[in-house]
Amino acid sequence: MQKTKIKKILNKKNKTPITCLTAYSKTIAQIADKYCDIILVGDSLGMVLHGMKTTREVKIETMILHGRTVKAFAKKSLVVFDMPYRTYTNKSIAYKNAKKVIKLTRCDAIKLEGGKKVAKIIKYLVDKGIPVMGHVGLLPQSSADFKLKGKNSMQRKKILQDAIAVSNSGAFAIVIECVVESLAKKITKKVSIPTIGIGASKYCDGQILVIDDMLGLSDFFPKFVKRYSNVKEIIDKSIKNYTKDVKTRRFPSSKNVYK
Repeated sequence: MQKTKIKKILNKKNKTPITCLTAYSKTIAQIADKYCDIILVGDSLGMVLHGMKTTREVKIETMILHGRTVKAFAKKSLVVFDMPYRTYTNKSIAYKNAKKVIKLTRCDAIKLEGGKKVAKIIKYLVDKGIPVMGHVGLLPQSSADFKLKGKNSMQRKKILQDAIAVSNSGAFAIVIECVVESLAKKITKKVSIPTIGIGASKYCDGQILVIDDMLGLSDFFPKFVKRYSNVKEIIDKSIKNYTKDVKTRRFPSSKNVYK
């Protein structure tokens, strides 16, 4: 099943755009599974769910807990596990942790951040039978700032080289985060594997957003995010009405009690 799902993603290169979202829970996984080609159990959960300042604080045990849940309730989508900070510093550590992740969560693939620096690690994992998604451009686990990348020729050259290195290492897809559109378009044309954009370009082979951002649950609202709902406002109103009903004894009503 895993190979079939990955082959399906590879075959989408230059075709119908690939749909991706993050998910961390049963309910979101079940809903996203109906519509998304890929569900990423992203280390962004550290910030959006647990209030951490950066993704560097996320532990592999926390990721495994969420990964196991998402995979259990996502029956159709390819489920990708985001490897946390410092869990793939060399080949042996990466393989040990990736093997553990796949065994405990049964996720279909893992994702690593980085280009040339992790290319040999990606190849090693792929040769060992572990599917890998790459990630270039803005790298949240190692970036000193969260600013747009590829604004100068030196940055553009480096990111392009990183993407090519990831592709040549055997990754089945690559996330391109927060880069100028022209660079994302160039990378998409240059590499043979699908590109997944986040703050990149409509010309990428697919798109991904953090679920909390697109639902309006988070306070993070950069230019590249499109909010399709304002769930935070809905929750706020619902809790407000509930507490009001409790205080005025309108809840529970006769419909909510047993006679």
